[in-house]
Amino acid sequence: MAELDGYDDDTAADWSVERVVQPGADEIERAAESALRPKRLEEFVGQPVVRDQLSVVLQAAVARGAAPDHVLLSGPPGLGKTTLAMIIAAELGTSLRVTSGPAIQHAGDLAAVLSSLTEGEVLFIDEIHRLARPAEELLYVAMEDFRVDVVVGKGAGASAIPLSLPRFTAVGATTRAGLLPAPLRDRFGFTGHLDFYDADDLERVLLRSARLLGIELAPAAAEEIAGRSRGTPRIANRLLRRVRDWADVRGTGALDLAAARAALEVYEVDARGLDRLDRAVLTALCTRFGGGPVGLTTLAITVGEEPETVETVAEPYLVREGLVARSPRGRVATPAAWAHLGLAVPAEASTLFS
Repeated sequence: MAELDGYDDDTAADWSVERVVQPGADEIERAAESALRPKRLEEFVGQPVVRDQLSVVLQAAVARGAAPDHVLLSGPPGLGKTTLAMIIAAELGTSLRVTSGPAIQHAGDLAAVLSSLTEGEVLFIDEIHRLARPAEELLYVAMEDFRVDVVVGKGAGASAIPLSLPRFTAVGATTRAGLLPAPLRDRFGFTGHLDFYDADDLERVLLRSARLLGIELAPAAAEEIAGRSRGTPRIANRLLRRVRDWADVRGTGALDLAAARAALEVYEVDARGLDRLDRAVLTALCTRFGGGPVGLTTLAITVGEEPETVETVAEPYLVREGLVARSPRGRVATPAAWAHLGLAVPAEASTLFS
């Protein structure tokens, strides 16, 4: 199930479960993030194209009194896919049912979810590209014909009994749209791609979050945090809370530019938004492998991480920032990477980009 925090798309427990009387640190953190989520489309900051397109789809459905077409939301983590799914349900005045691709291992798991839906309900499937193939095939029929076939019996005596479903709206979220099979992708009537945020939109997100948290954030501090947030509202909100922590514990309580810079230095987030892992990858590339090329597995072992972690967590941002390039022979540090580390580009490395 999808974690409820500001513009977050991770999986977590169902929010309908009652919380314990004295929540732990993780629960407090999650509650703080949940409070930052926009509740309506007009409150959602950024993504103007997707927001405008989605507004038309939802207003038309409400005017007709019918469920809207199924919606597919794609884009990197942390940009607001889960938040938009919640907003879709709110704008339609209906409830939201939440599940995720990894949680549905068998077709029967999905059939149980679908058969419990009510008329007009929104079904949100996070990480939909990770659905098991049998569940995928069941979802094809459910989305197009609003029915599921329940198999009764085994072997030669087995028979399929069609079960009608109420009209519902499926909202799928994926960080890897290319992994979705074409038959599933084609069943979504609207597809929206979320892009990374620019600094101005992130500043607006931060100022809104600060207001909701009841703290005063100086514009210069908002600009500093936004510049280090990797174009991602989720990261911006988390950095804001860390700056608040630092200001309360080691500062004067004021969230000004000095507090933002000091706090982000403590949490090892540099001026370009690179964290410890990012810098470890760049340092290994430049100082141990002469700028590359080097294979992913070798690079991951060098920095003490799993290859998947380096590939999915560090590499996308480093490539987007022009600090690392991918070649058929492996990863290569660009001249910008050497400059960011304050190192001179060796002659043999400079020939890679000449």
